[in-house]
Amino acid sequence: MKLSPTSFPGLFVVLPKVFQDHRGFFMEFYSKKTYADQGLDLDFVQDNHALSSSKGVLRGLHFQVPPMDQAKLVRVTRGAVQDVVVDLRSDSPTYGKWFSIELSASNFKQLLIPRGFAHGYLTLEENTEFQYKVDAFYDPECERGIRYDDPGLKINWLEKTPILSDKDRNLPGLNEFESPFRL
Repeated sequence: MKLSPTSFPGLFVVLPKVFQDHRGFFMEFYSKKTYADQGLDLDFVQDNHALSSSKGVLRGLHFQVPPMDQAKLVRVTRGAVQDVVVDLRSDSPTYGKWFSIELSASNFKQLLIPRGFAHGYLTLEENTEFQYKVDAFYDPECERGIRYDDPGLKINWLEKTPILSDKDRNLPGLNEFESPFRL
């Protein structure tokens, strides 16, 4: 597998080696050794799996604050998403900027998101399954989010009227959040 750095410090696109033939495919989607060889010491403690039955479902932009902030390794196992992250690390050269990538079951790409990023995704197909690993347990007391359509961020979502939860619809903007995150 190849970890390809982005212009955001610590954010990597992960390209697994996929072996395909007439029977299907095989791939290793995570290897602690591969990450350690890249200087990344991650200890994933929880795996999550979400199904969005409709195209146009937007989940996010979510994150957890310290002491339960999380790094994530995200992938799609059925369907496709527009995956978006926002850098919330106040001393980062990319603070307040966003990164977007299409993740799909057919392109096998993954995204390794370091702590200090808000994360969200928009489903591009019906019955999309999204899976991710985190390196800290979910803690509702530390859960936060920012609006997907914050005018200061100007994220170019592929759907202008997404299907949202009430919680996500009522999240505050980035300017209402004082970041505890640092590089």
